[in-house]
Amino acid sequence: MRVLPFGFKKEKAPIFVGAVAGRVAASEHAYGEADAAATELAPVARGGGVRAFMGVDATLVAYFFFWYLGNYYYNITNKLALKNSGGSKGFPMTIASLQLGIGSLYAFFAWAAPDMRSLPSITSADLMAMLPLAFCAMMAHCASVFALGAGAVSFAQIVKAAEPAFAAVLSQFVYGKPISTAKWMCLIPVIGGVCIASVKELDFAVSALVAACAANLFAAFKGNENKKLMETEGLKERIGSVGNQFAITTALAFLMSIPLAYATEGAKFADFVEVYKTNPVVKTNFILSGLTFYGYNELATMTIKKTSAITQSVANTAKRVIIIIGVAMVLGESLPFMKLLGSAICIGGVFLYSVIDQLLA
Repeated sequence: MRVLPFGFKKEKAPIFVGAVAGRVAASEHAYGEADAAATELAPVARGGGVRAFMGVDATLVAYFFFWYLGNYYYNITNKLALKNSGGSKGFPMTIASLQLGIGSLYAFFAWAAPDMRSLPSITSADLMAMLPLAFCAMMAHCASVFALGAGAVSFAQIVKAAEPAFAAVLSQFVYGKPISTAKWMCLIPVIGGVCIASVKELDFAVSALVAACAANLFAAFKGNENKKLMETEGLKERIGSVGNQFAITTALAFLMSIPLAYATEGAKFADFVEVYKTNPVVKTNFILSGLTFYGYNELATMTIKKTSAITQSVANTAKRVIIIIGVAMVLGESLPFMKLLGSAICIGGVFLYSVIDQLLA
């Protein structure tokens, strides 16, 4: 049975939220316990250190699966909340800020609940070091929400497919971590595949284009800053877990988003409250979008710990094809040959990107 968001005939979305919350709580009880559980369930691959089942890192596969699933539901619920509250002319910055607030509330609940997640023991210097990451996370989120409200889901996904290129440029020229020429070439089918898959869904809007490009830039910075923090000596131990790192980042991003939301939409906040009270589609999907946003992003943070910033950006690109096809299935839209072809090209490009250096070696 297909699971549909609120506003469609079969309401099953709350079940997913519970699954995400349970998954995040179970996987992040303490910093090493997610990996410890994986060790119990899967044998250690030859060479040691990698938890795998038949040569596959089962923990990483689970992270990717729930990350993709959460992002799929986030896009649907977020779009419904934005569309039914006026789109880009409604309250996109207010919704974006409060989504971060919902995630912060969940983080505080996880810290307060017995045996759910240990409190971090960070210093004021650690908080200062996390401010650039929090700012980039806040700007990437707000720009993405605005882009989704200003144009079609498919158009936002097309533009944001260029994120690996942004991440590659920053990694090579700003963070001093060059990638091979072969990997650069693999970005062509990845991005091109998404464009082919989405070409008939194009709904052009200049504001959506600008916002999506801004989201790409800040998301690329966020990925590199995330990785840099994870490699900072002593900080990982003081924070206590990847989940704690994302929770702190979300709370800081929420605080930073308040001035932005007030400057852009503060004068009509009372109108948003009225829409929230009177429109059940906005109310339900707004809450669900906040929960799914936090859930899938925490899993993405756990994924980047096991991979790299650029790998995560490429995985993000493949995810966009899955979202476009999944949304089409939920809404009863057709899946023409070009969309399926583009999806195959993109996913093939992602696989080639991941193994190209080994193949050439």
